[in-house]
Order: sequence, then structure tokens, then C-alpha cells
Amino acid sequence: MELELRHLRALCAVADAGSIGRAAAGLGCSQQAMSTQLRRIEAHLGKPLFERDTVGVRPTRYGAGVVSRARDVLARAEAVGREPAEEAVHQPVLRLAATNSPILAGLVGRIRNDLPGLVVTVSSVYESSQIVDLLERDGLDAAIGVDYPGQELRHSEAVGHCGIVTEPSCVALPSGHRLRHCAAIDLADLAEEPWFVTPDDGAGWPGVFYAACEAAGFSPVLVHEFLGDRLQLQHMIAEGLGVCLVQATTRPIPGVIVRPLVGTPVRCRYLLAWRRASVGEELVAALRDSAAASYRSLMDGVPTRQARATRSHRGSPR
Repeated sequence: MELELRHLRALCAVADAGSIGRAAAGLGCSQQAMSTQLRRIEAHLGKPLFERDTVGVRPTRYGAGVVSRARDVLARAEAVGREPAEEAVHQPVLRLAATNSPILAGLVGRIRNDLPGLVVTVSSVYESSQIVDLLERDGLDAAIGVDYPGQELRHSEAVGHCGIVTEPSCVALPSGHRLRHCAAIDLADLAEEPWFVTPDDGAGWPGVFYAACEAAGFSPVLVHEFLGDRLQLQHMIAEGLGVCLVQATTRPIPGVIVRPLVGTPVRCRYLLAWRRASVGEELVAALRDSAAASYRSLMDGVPTRQARATRSHRGSPR
């Protein structure tokens, strides 16, 4: 087979939806047809593009690079049919990716308002180590990633990064939990709880979680590994199936409460990384400022006790 634009659109749809069924519905075809098409594309390329699990699909390391390049091709293909006057105006493309961060939507919205001549394509890449790999190989121009104190992001001189904000992790509990009246919760008091823990993020998680538990004098008795959407996770917490460390920007649904942890035993830094050959200093500054503004906007919508527990720090470029 030969890859066509429709195949690239299908790959991007699956990556965006996180589900073959939802991607098929969005493109107006059956799930079976989408699955068959995806298998043919993977057979043609010779490597798996997506990993399947109980909650959907996510790109493999190889697949994330393919999807990123597919977005670039589609953006360029859209320019082919423009009128000559439009073609004369060069529109640069920024290939942007993000890990599991709520900052992305606000960042993209602000950049589009501030830099209307810039075409932004977006990819979801869970592992920060994979983000670095894509930046090193020219598969991305910029990305929002994470790291942890003492385990700062490592990369070559081809890549730069700067911190956006460092925040303490909070804990999400069922609203009827025995500790619901506490303004802040000691991690040791959750020693007997079942936990939801997301998989390895290529930056130090979940190692930092287990290290914090060990420092608090316990090892979790039951762990559910979970990589799904945040809303689904909150519904399971509301049902009393477990507790989970969450971002300080988390807005709890009915049935869930979010509390800071005593002593902030786990902290996470959100950062901007970019390929130096692709992104200039002015664009780096615009991306950093937009990301910081997006974070502040998110914090404006969370309960006061979460916001007060959070200490934000601007990072310096490297």
C-alpha cells in the first residue's frame, strides 16, 4: 500500500481521541474499518504505532514520531489549495507536544491569539523522555514536559528547557473519607489506602511516589495502575475505589475532595522544552509566558485551600 492523506488523518484522529472507536465516529466510519486501516498502516511501516490497554490506545514511541510528522504533512497539504495571494504569505508551523498537563489548552489558545501567523500542530506524548528524543531527532519543535526535584530533565545541547512552575502534589479522596475534615493530610495516614498510580512517565514517576511513601514509613498495600482520562479517574475515586496523588490544578467533581499533603513530600515541575535550531528566543519567551498565564488561570478556578498550598516558581532557561 501507499500512504495517503486519509491514512495520516486516521492516525492523527486515533492519537487525539485515545480510542479507535471515537476516532472512527469522528471520521464517519465504523470501528472495524478504522481498526483494519490501522493494522494495514502498521504492517506497511513495519512497527506498531499504538499500544492498546483497557481504557483505549496511546502512541508508542515510534508512533508518536509518525503522528507528529503526519500533522506536519497535513498542515502543509492544506496550504496547497490556497489562493496564490495566500501562498505568498509564509506561515511557519510549530510542532508542539505535551505530556499529561492541563496547561496545554490555555497555552495554545493564547499563542494563537498573540501570534495569529503561526500554525500550531499538537501531539500528546506521555513520557518526558520520549519528548526529549523527539526534540533531539527533529520530530518536534517544542513541548510541555515534567521533571522532579533532584531528577531534572536531561538532554543534549540541541535542546533547551526552562521551568514554568513547580507545585506540590495533592491527594484526591472520596468526599466521605475519614480524613475529609483535615485541612492538610499526612501521607503516613494513607498507608492502608488503595492507590491509583499512573505508569512510568520517563521523568521519575512513579519512583518519586514510592520514595515518598517509604520516607513516610509504608509501602502501598494495593496499587491500581491507571492511564485514562482524569474524569474517569475521579469517578472511580468518588466510588471509593482508591485515592490518588493529583495536580494542584485539579478541579474535583461531586463526590471527590482534594487536599494538600503535609510537608509537600512530592513536587512536580512543569517545563517548556524546545529544539534550539527550530525555535528562537522570542518564541520561547512567548511560549513560556503563555504557559505560565495558562497555569495561573487554572489555579484561579480551584478551591482556596489547594491554591494556598501551592508554591509556584518560575524557572530559568538552560
